[in-house]
Amino acid sequence: MKNGVAHASKLHLTPELVAMVERIEPDPGPEPGTSEHTDEEFRMMVDNLLSEYSPKDLWVFAYGSLIWNPEFAFEERRPAEAKGWHRSFCLTLTRWRGTREYPALMMALDRGGSCKGVLYRLPSGNHAAQLDLLMRREIDANPPTNVGRWISVQTNQGPVRALAFVADRNGPAYAGKMDVIQVARILAHAAGHWGSSAQYLYRTVSMLESLGIRDRNLWAIQAHVAETIPSISLSTPPKWGT
Repeated sequence: MKNGVAHASKLHLTPELVAMVERIEPDPGPEPGTSEHTDEEFRMMVDNLLSEYSPKDLWVFAYGSLIWNPEFAFEERRPAEAKGWHRSFCLTLTRWRGTREYPALMMALDRGGSCKGVLYRLPSGNHAAQLDLLMRREIDANPPTNVGRWISVQTNQGPVRALAFVADRNGPAYAGKMDVIQVARILAHAAGHWGSSAQYLYRTVSMLESLGIRDRNLWAIQAHVAETIPSISLSTPPKWGT
């Protein structure tokens, strides 16, 4: 950092730095006041999506972990851009990569700007079953704040309507806009039963880097996380959001 400004021109976060804060915490289970979705509720989510749009080809727009860990078969992958949406660590996370005592932040698409990512075309066949698997992977708390939505994305071959997971600003886990320093300090400290938030961030930015995608905000965050990790004490994490 020079004159208080992090340089985001290169990837500062490394596996060695991530290893310094990597740990596994006990799973605290659903947040009080929330519950796990039932099979029927997942079925209703899928039915609602298919009532809005029944695609000939099922496309999924990936901007975070679905890029480096899609967990589904696909027949085609192409670069794409979602205009009117941007990546944002805007969802409070008290499981998975955070805890009740020290919540993490989860990435979602939020309104405004644009987002370059990857578009997947899933195999033809049972779209309802494919959507059900995606809902179970991406949607956690009930009521949810990360929700499935059909959006328009641009590709070199033309516009495509695709499923994406976006932030519901009225949802209970919506954290709103935070500055880069706040987000970086949270991600540098937080971990859960799926591992650290720093690991999630590193996997995301390194994969984006390999694809030639530069997200200015994420590059600034990873630079600050890299600077923060050597000086933090995991036994006395800072107050969340500071």
